[in-house]
Amino acid sequence: MAHHDGAAAASTTGGAGPLIVVAAAVVRAQRLLVVSKQAAPHVFYLPGGKPEAGETSAQALARELQEELGVQPVRPCFLAEVEAMAALERVPMKMTVFTAGIGRPPRPAAELADMRWISGADPGVQLAPAVREHVLPLLRRRGLMAP
Repeated sequence: MAHHDGAAAASTTGGAGPLIVVAAAVVRAQRLLVVSKQAAPHVFYLPGGKPEAGETSAQALARELQEELGVQPVRPCFLAEVEAMAALERVPMKMTVFTAGIGRPPRPAAELADMRWISGADPGVQLAPAVREHVLPLLRRRGLMAP
C-alpha cells in the first residue's frame, strides 16, 4: 500500500472546494477507534482534523492525534481518499484516511467528548456517514474488521 505524504491543500474551510480533512483508522482486535466532539457528542468520527497551511497529510495526522488523544501514529499507511458530506459542517468533504497503530492508550482531550472502540455493529452508536458508508466497508474488505 502506498504511503501518502503530499502537502495538504491551502484552504481547509470549504470556500469553492471541499473541506479537507486527514483521519486515522486505528484498528485493534477488529475494533475501530472512533471519537465524538463536544459540538456533536452523539456522532462518532475517525480521529483527525483539518491540516494547517503548509502541513503534509502525515504531519497533520500526527498533530491532530497528539492534540485529540495524546498519541502519535505508528506506521501510518495511506488507506483511501473519501469524498462525502461532512456530518457536522454539512459541506462536501475530502478525507485522506491512513491506517495507523498507536503506541499507548489514547486519552480524549481538546474538543473531544468521548472515545470508543467499535465493531461497526454497535447498538446506539451513531457513526458519521463517511465512516459508516466508506471507511468501515473498506476496512472489512481488507480483512481488518469482521464482516
